[in-house]
Amino acid sequence: MAQTSTTPQAPQRAEWTGQIGFIVSAIGSAVGLGNIWRFPGVAYENGGGAFLIPYIVALLTAGIPILFLDYAIGHRFRGSAPLALRRLAGKLGEGIGWFQVMICVFIAIYYAAVLAWASSYFVFSFDLKWGDDAAGYFTGEYLQTSASPFTLEFVPAVLIPLVLMWIIALIVLGAGVVKGVQRLNMIAIPLLIVGFVALVVRALFLPGAADGLNALFTPDFAALADPGVWVAAYSQIFFSLSVAFGIMMTYSSYRKRRSNLTAPGLVVAFANSSFEILAGIGVFATLGFFAYQQGVAVDQLEGLTGVGLAFMTFPAIASEMPGGQAFGALFFGALVLAGLTSMISIMEVILAGVIDKFGLTRKQAVYGLGGVLAVISIVMFGTSSGLTALDTIDNWANNIGIVASAVVVTITVMWIRRAGTELSGHLSALSTFKVGRGWIFFVSVLGPLVLGYMLIATIVGLVNEPYGGYDQLYLLIVGWGSVAVMIIASVLLTMSPWRYNPDRFTPWPPVPGERAVGTKTETEGGAR
Repeated sequence: MAQTSTTPQAPQRAEWTGQIGFIVSAIGSAVGLGNIWRFPGVAYENGGGAFLIPYIVALLTAGIPILFLDYAIGHRFRGSAPLALRRLAGKLGEGIGWFQVMICVFIAIYYAAVLAWASSYFVFSFDLKWGDDAAGYFTGEYLQTSASPFTLEFVPAVLIPLVLMWIIALIVLGAGVVKGVQRLNMIAIPLLIVGFVALVVRALFLPGAADGLNALFTPDFAALADPGVWVAAYSQIFFSLSVAFGIMMTYSSYRKRRSNLTAPGLVVAFANSSFEILAGIGVFATLGFFAYQQGVAVDQLEGLTGVGLAFMTFPAIASEMPGGQAFGALFFGALVLAGLTSMISIMEVILAGVIDKFGLTRKQAVYGLGGVLAVISIVMFGTSSGLTALDTIDNWANNIGIVASAVVVTITVMWIRRAGTELSGHLSALSTFKVGRGWIFFVSVLGPLVLGYMLIATIVGLVNEPYGGYDQLYLLIVGWGSVAVMIIASVLLTMSPWRYNPDRFTPWPPVPGERAVGTKTETEGGAR
């Protein structure tokens, strides 16, 4: 029925052009830097080939179920994380949604810095500018890393590409969901796949490649008795799928009314895992070559994961192989493409939240708020202390922020709000792949237990041993301080007034065969 309130109607929500656009964009978000530089090292350190067993179990029992949860909430309640969760669970839900937005704020400001490094190294690849000392060049001549944890000494070699990455990201986001975000993914993801497959094929024909693959895939089944291996598997799946911090909730809110939710979810999940395994093959085939050149075993190499793998080990490898310039360009080009599509999705969570709450136009949000975040990012990570800040914030945002968000969301939605039946009904009514009690069990029982254990173990570890050997005061200010800022900002944003009435809506209209659920009965502005 028509609205009778004088409250302005919310504008009609943007939509993907179709299922392919959504799937490719969701894959673009899921496939990021962690797929390339994190998974291979995690698998190698946690049982090699045997790690695939807990990895697949984690995918089926936590990754896909929580991915479906994000899809169901975003699509049914047609909103950004704060709006959709408010419509589902009131102000408590909205506060959780804003916490997810704040996680994305912190990730976005450092993610752009990694993109800047990768874009620089893409250019450096053509003449192997790092020379014979790749590690020294990265921390010394390129980053000019300072011993001081806080500096305002700007590094031009980092500052210029960092500004450029923000300009590209804001232009894409300013063009809109379809003309910007979807169009970028439709171009970047095929390029990423083709380029990375070429890199893997080249790596497989290098001397020593077989030794690298043996090191990665030789199973150590004894490792399966270690709870830490299972936690590592759940952690990897959880972070790589972009769940529980607003991305998939926001992306699913742009889907059309009669949209299959679960089948595309399976495509996204398995595409993401397939790319991780492909990355593992390429990375360890290359490491096998490096070990062969050094005359050592693969397990004697250093820098097998993260920043060290990408910006120290791989440049050193490129310097020693025939055609190293092309190999380096392919690798860093892949990092740029994977990172850019993921950063766009992270920023979309932030923009969607403020647009829904404050009624800003898209361009106001992109160039206003986005511009502010760009300045903060440049000040923090365009300086000689950027590497230390990035490492610290990344650890707390991912291992504390995202895991805590997932625990609180699952408990709030499944136990406090008791929305399991409602959401499973929504998923099943729209999709070819039905969900039921098994899905509810994984999301409401197994998920909170495993993630809760991960969170507690991480907090205990960070309290007992200073992360990265950094000063305790620095970790308190930058690490725990980041989480405190997320919480305080979430409370303040929840208390601020809405431009539109968020509680005036109809849960995404029931399709034939779906029982009517939900308590709101008035029509949202722009609803069909």
